[in-house]
Amino acid sequence: MLQQSERKEKMSTPVALTVRPVHAGSALAGNRLARSTPWITLGASLAGGLALFGLLAAATGSDFSLVGAILVGALAYVLVISLLSGFVEGRRQAVDRAVTAFVTGAFLLAMVPLISVAITVVNNGMARLDSEFFNSSMRNVTGEGGGALHAMIGTLLITLAATIISVPLGLMTSIYLVEYGRGRLAKIITFLVDVMTGIPSIVAGLFAFALFAVFLGPGVRMGIVGAVALSVLMIPVVVRSSEEMLRLVPNELREASYALGVPKWRTILKIVLPTSIAGITTGIMLSIARVIGETAPLLITAGFTASMNYNLFSDRMQSLPVYVYTQFANQGNPAFAFLERAWAAALLLILIVMALNLLARLIAKWFSPKFGR
Repeated sequence: MLQQSERKEKMSTPVALTVRPVHAGSALAGNRLARSTPWITLGASLAGGLALFGLLAAATGSDFSLVGAILVGALAYVLVISLLSGFVEGRRQAVDRAVTAFVTGAFLLAMVPLISVAITVVNNGMARLDSEFFNSSMRNVTGEGGGALHAMIGTLLITLAATIISVPLGLMTSIYLVEYGRGRLAKIITFLVDVMTGIPSIVAGLFAFALFAVFLGPGVRMGIVGAVALSVLMIPVVVRSSEEMLRLVPNELREASYALGVPKWRTILKIVLPTSIAGITTGIMLSIARVIGETAPLLITAGFTASMNYNLFSDRMQSLPVYVYTQFANQGNPAFAFLERAWAAALLLILIVMALNLLARLIAKWFSPKFGR
């Protein structure tokens, strides 16, 4: 009875809770900077940087540095917004705002060269992106005029042949690694694929040139040699992307198929591949976009020419990247005509790569599994 009464007293005794005081300068106290404060601070910091560098340029007689003014203004913004946030919102929120400012600044800094290159190519390439550029070659053209039809056809044929070589090999390799690969052989293949992913493109071109030179003699230049060189660069990309997509397929789908008595090869063909087809297709399109702008391997293997060539297995074949290089490197009279053709071909390459990336996104959206009732 005595023990029961003691337990009741302990249970009825209120437990003292320790409550930490909320400081005034804390987001928990409801103190927040106004939404317009970061923007006002950014504008004032940039204006201060521009004014500072303007005064320095006027005092020293040197040129005004816009890049330096923007960098100083950005650093001043990070310092000021951190101090304001720390005084009003607290230390945690100040650190969060400082890190957000640094991450945003890094993103904008990375976008500057991309935007600069895009603007430069568009401004210089639009002048010659006309009908003559698309329906004529450089045969018997020594000055103005001419086009890149032969380079477009060559790029299309070489890339198509490289895709036909690379996709089956890369896809079957990834299926082996995911579905069948066990032991030392799978590890060796994975290691070799990793090594091939990082090889320079010039090495792939030298490999293809040496391979065909053994059978056809030294100095061979053909479109199919360039296709083999590009396939060496494409295969590891296709293997890696397809392997990751195949590994994302749930094992429950395979086990359910096996439980119904479906053989493994049919499970892969009817269950695994259709489930991962969107990611596999996206990886293939991105691998094509990765090699379509290669110059060094095609310059070694396919060479360059001013005439049309529709045969991959005969004579030299022009491509758009090599066309850009030759127009810049071998400028004639007048020089501006060669530069205009080079900029137009570079713009066309960028548009092709952009179209391939958009097509990859659309294919991924169309073929991705649809969930819901």
